[in-house]
Amino acid sequence: MRRSEFNRAVSDEFGARATAVVTDLYLSKVGGRTAAEAIDAGVDPREVWLALCEELDVPAERRYGVGRLEPRRR
Repeated sequence: MRRSEFNRAVSDEFGARATAVVTDLYLSKVGGRTAAEAIDAGVDPREVWLALCEELDVPAERRYGVGRLEPRRR
């Protein structure tokens, strides 16, 4: 997962709360850091995304493959 995909996934899932979720919520699964701190420290965005999902009880069907743009149709 790229950082842009992470940002898109967080925005899609948490809407107006996305910024607060990324900067204010401390996640034990990534060393007790916020999502932003973890990514800045080099933790894979996919690992941070899954930690957010677990912490905030995002259903499994909305955890995988999110954040990607739909393929362009020709």
